[in-house]
Amino acid sequence: MSFKIAFIGAGSIGFTRKLLGDLLTVPEFDSLEVALSDISEQNLDMIRQLAERDIRANGLDRVRLSATTDRRKAIAGARYVFCTVRVGGIEAFATDIDVPLRYGIDQCVGDTLAAGGIMYGQRGIPVILDICRDIRAVAEPGCRLFNYANPMAMLTWAANDHGGVETVGLCHGVQGGHRQIAEVLGVPQQELDIVAAGINHQTWYVQLRHHGNDMTGKLLAAYERHPKYRETEKVRIDMLRRFGYYSTESNGHLSEYVPWYRKRPGEIRDWISLDTWIHGETGGYLRVCTEKRNWFEEDFPRWMAEPPMQFTPAERSSEHGSYIVEGLETGRTYRGHFNVKNNGAIANLPDDAVVEVPGYVDRNGMGIPLVGDLPLGCAAVCNASISVQRLAVAAAVAGDDTLLRQAMLLDPLVGAVATPPEVWQLVDDMLLAQRKWLPQFGQAIAAAEERLRDGDRLPTREWEGAARLEVRSVDQLRAGDGNGNGDATMRAEEHAFRLAGGNRN
Repeated sequence: MSFKIAFIGAGSIGFTRKLLGDLLTVPEFDSLEVALSDISEQNLDMIRQLAERDIRANGLDRVRLSATTDRRKAIAGARYVFCTVRVGGIEAFATDIDVPLRYGIDQCVGDTLAAGGIMYGQRGIPVILDICRDIRAVAEPGCRLFNYANPMAMLTWAANDHGGVETVGLCHGVQGGHRQIAEVLGVPQQELDIVAAGINHQTWYVQLRHHGNDMTGKLLAAYERHPKYRETEKVRIDMLRRFGYYSTESNGHLSEYVPWYRKRPGEIRDWISLDTWIHGETGGYLRVCTEKRNWFEEDFPRWMAEPPMQFTPAERSSEHGSYIVEGLETGRTYRGHFNVKNNGAIANLPDDAVVEVPGYVDRNGMGIPLVGDLPLGCAAVCNASISVQRLAVAAAVAGDDTLLRQAMLLDPLVGAVATPPEVWQLVDDMLLAQRKWLPQFGQAIAAAEERLRDGDRLPTREWEGAARLEVRSVDQLRAGDGNGNGDATMRAEEHAFRLAGGNRN
């Protein structure tokens, strides 16, 4: 089979490399055309070198690989486009965390909801709509967009409703939680059949069956007696205790999507663990991303010195992307959990929302079964977030700062911490801090500047958060475990992230 796949944001080197390896594990895909695109020439060159070496080592001489900073050129003629962009990079991400902290809003990740996730969407939606325009103009007719970028639901929502391109959001949170639940219940993962449904990063395991036996009612007791998870997953366990179902997302992620666990600084540490950032550390993902960026000059030579990646079934990851393309092209059936427009799949969530639900893929396309109603409490939690997402998408598309302020005000964590006047001022501060990535908000930014010059501001404070750890230097990372093994330190962070079901982009 010969067709073209484009990777936009390919400078996310480790992820791009692995996803490309997954695709090239499929025997029929030995003649693919692959185009890599990124705004960073340096990162693009590194992923090109690694990918070319991997391809040659696996004897795939008919695979054609190109790399370009011209996004439209990469997309031209593509049948599938993978999006892994992070608009604004670490610089913008730092403001997603640090500016809200002045108002007492303490986030662990800030990439899905809360102040950081909302602003991340304002930056990302114009870019994903530009990608959609390129797809409509120059890609193969019917080209599908697979979005791995966060905020997953908002970007996928915008691409489907405003981009005119069939878009599916892909995340591995469901797989990560599946592994953890199987461990807690003491059964092999392959024997534990699951159904998960909700919205991305707030998806619920509504069915757990082992050899036909319903295991849902046994889960709380199993977590409460687990020696590790009862300490590291306190928020998830508490949500399980009160709503009856376990959430896909990690302790740190989940803690910032609801109003109860991060609103009182003195109580935040009661709900989190600092053993690994994903369990709730203030700005934890920002710290790890910053360290990985600083470590990158160490990482690339190591990758080049290691043996090339082997494209074998045993090395294939559980990322959905390659299996979906395989199903569409070969007809082999694949079952996974995907982020799609609801359209009745979950009966008690709005049809326009992007939901995460089971799906099946084969040559006939992607089929989404009807899940029915979520448990009422679970649906209520999701609906609160969906209202924020809807407002945030509309704000980003129209450049409407009133809708943006309303999204912030209605966000569960922001609303639990900040007053309406504080929210209005917070949005001004965020618009000014991120102005270079927010072209659609020109008038709102000018008005915010005028208010700033007036000097009539509510008081804020400089605060590092309730559980902030220092960013480690390259020398500290190089020391690693005390034996000069810095690579072990970084890999341990990555392993914890994957086990927790995190979504890197």
